[in-house]
Amino acid sequence: MKRAHFMLFSLFILLLTGCSDDRFDRIDPHQSFVASVNTLEPSITFFDQSANEIALWPLEKAYTGAVLVGNDAILLYGHQLAEASLYELSTGKHMQTINTGLGVTNAYFDEQTEKIFITNSKTNELTSYTMKGKLQHTVKLHNYPMSMLVSDGKLYVINYKDTILSVISTETMALLDEWDIPTSSHGLVIPNGRDELWVGGHGEGSSPNQTVDIYARSTGEKLKEIPMPLMPVGFSQKNNEIAVVSHGGNILYVVNEDGTIKWQLEIGANPFAVAHFKDTLVVAGYDDHAIYFINNKSIEKKAQTGKGPFHLLVREG
Repeated sequence: MKRAHFMLFSLFILLLTGCSDDRFDRIDPHQSFVASVNTLEPSITFFDQSANEIALWPLEKAYTGAVLVGNDAILLYGHQLAEASLYELSTGKHMQTINTGLGVTNAYFDEQTEKIFITNSKTNELTSYTMKGKLQHTVKLHNYPMSMLVSDGKLYVINYKDTILSVISTETMALLDEWDIPTSSHGLVIPNGRDELWVGGHGEGSSPNQTVDIYARSTGEKLKEIPMPLMPVGFSQKNNEIAVVSHGGNILYVVNEDGTIKWQLEIGANPFAVAHFKDTLVVAGYDDHAIYFINNKSIEKKAQTGKGPFHLLVREG
C-alpha cells in the first residue's frame, strides 16, 4: 500500500512538472516592451525602453513569425509548420493551437474586428479566425499572399510572387478590388489622413527595387515613387513621421507624410524591420543579431538578440 501511494505521489509530481514546463517567462501586463522575433535559432527576446532584456522565450519549433493578439496574447507561426500556437503573455501559458496547414507566410490582428488574418503560400488563401483561434472564413487569393495591412474596414494583401494587390472586406471577407503592382512587393503603410497606400519591395533577380511606390487607395492608381535604395521593405508610422528600412542598403529613412526625406542613417547588417517604441525608433539587424535603439537621429543603444531578428513587436502600456 505504501509503495502504491509513493508511486501515485511520484506520478502527481511528474504531472505538475510537465505542466509547469509548458510555459514561457511571464510578461507583466503593465510592462511596455519591444520584442524581437528571431528566426535563425527561433526565440523571442523582450526589451524595455532602456534596451534591457526583460524576458527570453526559447522556441522549440521553427517559428518564422509572430503577431500580438490584443494586449495579452501572442500568435506564433511557421512556414514549415502545420500549426500556429497562441500564448498568453501574462502567464506564458499555451492557450490554443490553430490548424493552419503548411505554408503560413504572415499573420495580422485587426483590433477593430478582433479578427486574426493568416496568409498561406501553399494554398494561396487568406483565412480569418477569432481571437481564440476559431476558424471563420477563407478566401482564395493569388500567388504567395504575404504582407497585410488593415484600414477603414479594408484588408490590403500583397501577393508576393505575383503582380496583384488584393483588397478584402474585413467584415465579409469579400474581394473588393485588385491592383497592379510590381512582383516581389513587400511592406505596406498608409499615411495618416491621406488617400494613399505606400508599397515597398525587394525587386526581382538582377533588378532590385529602389523605390517606395505610392497608390491612391480610392482607385488603385499609381501616383508617384519615392527613391529609397535599396530594397525598402519595412515601415513604421507615428504621428506625421514614417520610418522606412531598406535592407539592401542598410539604410533607415525617416520621411514626412508627403514623402519628403527628413533624414537617413546607415544602420545594422541586413535590417528587415523597424518600429516606433514610445519616443524611440528600433531597427532589427538580421545578420548582426542585434536591435538598435535610435534617438535624435543617432544610435543610442545596441542590444544583442537571438540569431536572426526578423520581426519587431511593440506593446506600450
